[in-house]
Amino acid sequence: MLEKLRRYQEVTWYNPDYQTVALPSSPLLPKKAEITEAAARFSRFRDFFAAAFPETAPAGGTITSPLVAIPQMQQALASAYQTEFSGRLLLKCDHLLPIAGSIKARGGFHEVLCQAEKIALAENLLSPGENTSRLGSTEARHIFSRYRLAVGSTGNLGLAIGILGARFGFTVTVHMAAAAKSWKKKLLRGHGIEVVEYQADYSLAVAAGRRQAADDASCHFVDDENSTDLFLGYAVAAAELAGQLAEAGVNVDADHPLHVHLPCGVGGAPGGVTFGLKHLFAGHVHCWFAEPTHSPCMLLGLYTGLHEKIAVRDLGLDNQTVADGLAVGRPSGLVGRLLSPVIAGAYTVDDQHLLRQLVLLQESEKIALEPSALAGMVGIVRLHHEHDASRSKNFSDREADATHVVWATGGGMVPPDEHRAYSRLGKSHF
Repeated sequence: MLEKLRRYQEVTWYNPDYQTVALPSSPLLPKKAEITEAAARFSRFRDFFAAAFPETAPAGGTITSPLVAIPQMQQALASAYQTEFSGRLLLKCDHLLPIAGSIKARGGFHEVLCQAEKIALAENLLSPGENTSRLGSTEARHIFSRYRLAVGSTGNLGLAIGILGARFGFTVTVHMAAAAKSWKKKLLRGHGIEVVEYQADYSLAVAAGRRQAADDASCHFVDDENSTDLFLGYAVAAAELAGQLAEAGVNVDADHPLHVHLPCGVGGAPGGVTFGLKHLFAGHVHCWFAEPTHSPCMLLGLYTGLHEKIAVRDLGLDNQTVADGLAVGRPSGLVGRLLSPVIAGAYTVDDQHLLRQLVLLQESEKIALEPSALAGMVGIVRLHHEHDASRSKNFSDREADATHVVWATGGGMVPPDEHRAYSRLGKSHF
């Protein structure tokens, strides 16, 4: 496995310690009640969102995304891989989440809301149960401006923290690797957000954010590797997905397993979603983490058992990928150590295949994503192609009745010219 990873080969890893029934018991893991409270926090701030971001008003200030069937893409995959596979293929469209256009609008927004609510109550800007729309007032913004937020990001988390934080009035600094997309940096700066660039990778940007917060008592650091508030924000998505599956008439039970394919960077977002889904569906849901061949940090941490103690550069990998949102060299220890028993497995995808699937999705379903959001699209193919002993041990024989959900983690804010460039690049690989 390590030799294949060193050579940038695509691999699929089935977790030999996978527990299909229960979540691990650990005092370090959040409780189910904390997911409920995170959902309630989003609900309390619906009035704020509706007032501060008019695009959310028609939906009453909710931060949700649709779940859609993609049968034409399923046919395109079958043709591209010269195979027929059963089950249904759905897309969870987090690229359409309002304001930030990525899954980071879940965890990132929740962490900002936690800070805003805590400060508002302490500064007597808000009483419990009071309409949160008043937190967009000039008075509130003046008070929030005395507080700072800092985050290290490959791009999308920075957009979520930056755009929402700036709207409250926080002073926000986003620490980013120089290789992050220039349009994301430009967008952040257009919102008055300080962007600090580093020639090294994402891990250095995170470390710089931690130092900034440590030296400033008024600064809150959003820790993508270890934040419980981020984690809970992502976990809220599970109940949303469950409701959408029920509305679509999709059963999830022993006879109808659910496979969820989650693009993975540092691991916080897929970890939070996995945590929420396991609370709801236990052994009937199987969560897979998908990574670029150049940045397989979570797979490496899980496979070796070293978690955050090992990085892709330790294998000589360059951590350079067209899937910039997944260009992370070292995984979250919080996710890897606590959730490893309930992660079904992980697989890696070559950049050219990400781009080809991007084109297939555009042409078959007229849906435009950024490359990192396509990482999970190959999952349904992998699970049908590979029937080894480890797979048969962990999974039922009811895969013909399975549902596969690919999590479209980002792409809604990508400028049209960038989408066209991705498409041209993808077509060059056919």
